[in-house]
Parts: sequence; C-alpha cells; structure tokens
Amino acid sequence: MMIDNTQMILQTEEARCEALKKIRHIALDMDGTIYNGNTLFPFTIPFLAKLKRWGIGYSFLTNNPTKSASDYVQHLRELNIPVELENMYTSAQATIDYLHLHHPEYKRLFILGTPSMIAEFESAGFISTSESANDVPDAVIVSFDKSLVYDRLCRAAWWIQQQLPYIATNPDKVCPTDQPTVLVDCGSLISCLEYATNRRPDVIIGKPDPRMLYCIMERLNLRADEVAMIGDRIYTDVKTALNAKSMGILVLSGETTMDVVRQSVEKPTLIAQDLSEIEKWLSVVHQ
Repeated sequence: MMIDNTQMILQTEEARCEALKKIRHIALDMDGTIYNGNTLFPFTIPFLAKLKRWGIGYSFLTNNPTKSASDYVQHLRELNIPVELENMYTSAQATIDYLHLHHPEYKRLFILGTPSMIAEFESAGFISTSESANDVPDAVIVSFDKSLVYDRLCRAAWWIQQQLPYIATNPDKVCPTDQPTVLVDCGSLISCLEYATNRRPDVIIGKPDPRMLYCIMERLNLRADEVAMIGDRIYTDVKTALNAKSMGILVLSGETTMDVVRQSVEKPTLIAQDLSEIEKWLSVVHQ
C-alpha cells in the first residue's frame, strides 16, 4: 500500500528525523498496534528491544477497560513482552483518576462493565450498585462490557434518563479482533443509550482525552515534544497526541486505511505501515 505523504503533518524526511530525534518516550496503543486480537505482531518484540537499546522509554495506553492493569501486565508477559505495572495505563484507570480528582463525592457507581473492571473500581474505593431501582448510585459509568446483560443495559438507561451524572470510559465504536465477529465497544453502547435516552455522556474519558499522555509527561518530567503516541486509529490515538501537542504516529496495521486518512479532518504527524517501519526511521536517527 502506498502512503500519501501529503496526508501527514511532517511531509519530508528531514522534518521527520528532526522530530524523532527529540523523542524520549513512546506511548503505544495495543489492539491493532502491537497485536491484533490474540495474535502478537512479529515486529513488536524487536521494536521494543530497539527502544530499550536507544534509551527510549515506552508505555502501553489502551482504551480497552475489560481487563485490569494487572491483567494486562500478565497477558503481555505471557506474550514475552517486557512490561511492569507502571508501564500500563487503561481508560478504566484514567476514569478512576478523573473521579478521585474531580468528583470525590461520587462513592456509589452503577457500572456497565466487565467483572474485572468493576473489581478495579471497587479496589479503588468505590461501591458498585446493583440492578435494583432502590439501589440508587451517585453516578453511572458506561464501558466496553463483554459480559453485557440486557437488564443492566436497561437499568443504565433508566439512571441516565433520571439525569444522574453519566461518564463513559472510552469512545471506541468497535474493538479490533482477528476473529470472524464484530466486538461492539463502548462508543456503540453510548450511541445505543443516546437513542434510548436522548442523552450523551457528561464526560468521555480515555483517548482522545489528553490526560492519559499528561500523566506520563508529569511522571517522567517530559515535554510534549519528547513524547510520541503510536496507534491504529485517528479518532483516538492520533487525536490524543494532537490534543496533548505531542507527535501522533498512525500505523496501518489495525483499523485505519488510507481512505479513512484522506477523509479525516485530523492528520497524523506521521503514517507508517506498522511498527517495523517506525523502527527503520528511528534506526536512522540513532545510528
């Protein structure tokens, strides 16, 4: 597939090299970037090894909140990916951080999410309310729920219709998969609930909210131009980077095609076929 350079912010090799020289940390999307579904891309581990050799840090940012950060670390280690807990940041963690910072008064939550995600919220000090109309929550949290039960979806719609605070973990419409199915993600549930209640979430956390990158910058004392975000979606991964004034690199190994890029208002800083092409670019800079 030919990549049209006019669809990038950095259109020349010289500009690309100058920008890449500044990069000290790379935030990596997961689904569609380092693996597809349960299949690890063959270039992922060599890419991470090169980053370590060049002294470039990395972390994994995912809008998929169906697993806890600990679950993700275990999963990545099973794939032989070197990772520690501090390298992981999920949209569920970002939502928890948002609630603690901006709404410490919200203690009781009706959570539309997987048992693993609900357990993560409970570990952070929240109470998960039941489907009962008498078990009134302080707020509603809607997420990517692979264990979705119709009665719980209806209860979420009811609380949303009652004008309770309404927060969603991520805007993704579908989750990438290598299986012959469509994994309906949180963004599609948001649309479903909007159709039923005539209401959008008060806040949608996760990419493209720049707070996920700000957290990394603050923790590692980095400037925006020293951080790059790599992912397979413009409307989440690339937009996160642009919102944070960082470099947003789109890879074509997942959801997005060049046709989608041409139709998009937001343009990536750079476009690569996959991580192996980015490794080649960085090899030139660090030779």
